[in-house]
Amino acid sequence: MAEEDTQVIVGLEVHCQLDTKSKLFCGCSTDYRSDGPNTHVCPICLGLPGAMPALNKRAIEYAMKVAKALNCEIVNESEFSRKNYFYPDLDKAYQITQYDKPLAEGGYLEIEGDAGGEKKIRLTRIHVEEDPGRLVHMGNVERGKYSLVDYNRAGVPLIEIVSEPDMRSPKEARKFLNKLRATLEYLSVFDSEKEGSLRVDANISIKGHERVEVKNITSYKGVEKALTFEVTRQKNLIRRGQRIERETRHFLEGRGVTQSARSKEQEHDYRYFPEPDLRPLRVKSWVDGIVLPELPDARRERFMAQYGCSLNHARTLTGDLKLANFFEKVVASDPKGLAPLASTWIADTLIGELNYRDMGLDPVDPESVAALVRLLKAGTITDKSGVEVLRVMLDQRLKKEKTETPDAIVARLGLTRTTGDTGAIAAAIEEAIGENPKALEDYRNGEGKALNFLVGQVMKKTRGKADPAELNRMLTEALKKKEA
Repeated sequence: MAEEDTQVIVGLEVHCQLDTKSKLFCGCSTDYRSDGPNTHVCPICLGLPGAMPALNKRAIEYAMKVAKALNCEIVNESEFSRKNYFYPDLDKAYQITQYDKPLAEGGYLEIEGDAGGEKKIRLTRIHVEEDPGRLVHMGNVERGKYSLVDYNRAGVPLIEIVSEPDMRSPKEARKFLNKLRATLEYLSVFDSEKEGSLRVDANISIKGHERVEVKNITSYKGVEKALTFEVTRQKNLIRRGQRIERETRHFLEGRGVTQSARSKEQEHDYRYFPEPDLRPLRVKSWVDGIVLPELPDARRERFMAQYGCSLNHARTLTGDLKLANFFEKVVASDPKGLAPLASTWIADTLIGELNYRDMGLDPVDPESVAALVRLLKAGTITDKSGVEVLRVMLDQRLKKEKTETPDAIVARLGLTRTTGDTGAIAAAIEEAIGENPKALEDYRNGEGKALNFLVGQVMKKTRGKADPAELNRMLTEALKKKEA
């Protein structure tokens, strides 16, 4: 394929629910997720005749806070419009949104690019709109016999953040979303753990060909999966000499594929016109009064300067507000002493173990992790034993069993580092060499990996308690004797 048939071009339209207590144009509560369908509704959010919208000031303040954090320009005058289309979840048959006069324009967000280093993803605009209701399909969206409509979500305040097509891979798109999510959480305007709080429409094309829109992707992993499928699908069409149609497709997350939904609407299809019941917004003067908290990039730089974290560890730790706060709680008692080890263990080992268990950070006690790091720093246990202790701690919390301190786990399992007991280590070395003659032969032939393999075998026999430096020295000496 020619170069123009391989370059991927991605732009995102990200819909984020603002975490206000009431809806955008009425006083109905936005805390609807644990309640029955259609219990958080009123004549305004149901679009009944004669009901007049009243704008939620807090939603506008939150939107402006986001715009300022993303380096956008708040316009002098913005305006709400009616976007007209028929769909069962849209009770009024139009959506109140912003069209040609959005709240903010321009801006950018920096991510780690695929080529390394910082990459600036430009933004087109940020505008405010109301969320539609929610369809509940009886069966599934393809074969269900009927659907029910829940309007509890109708009228919840949204911001739509539209990017320029500056991303060049599905991986960069996911990085953009992760960075955006972190920024919104740092601003305390968004709760990513609430169902349906973030939805993404992705525009993707191969350079020189028509673009396709993939609608209503509801997870961060889903964006990368949907775009990866689309890249493959579009490149296959190009290879076969077929034309890529401009269309809207839906991502079927269960199957990991996109499916054609309809031809892509043009803007004139929506018959936009100014919302007659809402006055234009002139809020640029509020900008100076908006005070931003420490944002992910600033916190990352502070972690590197204050705690000596590596760039990668600082980026991981500050990429999630809860994780950043957790790290600072762990090292609070001794920042200089604990931070070097804690950053590695939290950013690498702890996150890996949590992901393996599909477990969140909330049940984990920072003081217990700090106690584990202190044991590692003092040399009381080896790294391998430390992993075993951490796994026991997490499993106890996951199963809601009685939790033990790291010291108690070490004592119960006998994981204290073996130092000076050269007899036990020597016996384990002899066993490992005797059981693995091929590794011995490989070592004699200069295969460096053989030594690492044998170290692992000895560690298994000593349950990870052998001092690594002492083990390496003794194993090397034993292998040299075997060569003689």
